[in-house]
Amino acid sequence: MPFNLSEEQLAHAEKEIGLKLPHEYREAMKLDNGGEASIEEDDWEFYPIKDASDRKRLSRTCNHIISETKSCGGFGNFPENALAIASNGLGDQMVFIKESGRFLDEIFLWLHETGELHKLADSFSKIEKL
Repeated sequence: MPFNLSEEQLAHAEKEIGLKLPHEYREAMKLDNGGEASIEEDDWEFYPIKDASDRKRLSRTCNHIISETKSCGGFGNFPENALAIASNGLGDQMVFIKESGRFLDEIFLWLHETGELHKLADSFSKIEKL
């Protein structure tokens, strides 16, 4: 069960990433840090944003967006300008793309086997969390 997320914890994550996250995504994670969605016949699990405010929250967010993005680098074809925000459990990732010093609002699907990127949604608000 996902927790809410404070602005302070969000700011810590953005400082570590070096960029501000898209507004709609930020607002959704503040209410429900993690969660699930069903899109294009796949079930997706959103990675939480790291929350170090207490031990329980830290342990519940250990698979946070920064650590999962680093793990994806092991595939060899993961885009250097991508931030992983969700997985379908089969290796494919839902990602934000960094461009011109900011994250685009669009959500992309990265296919781990081919390294291809496909636009999934115009913004995070277009994805219905379960």
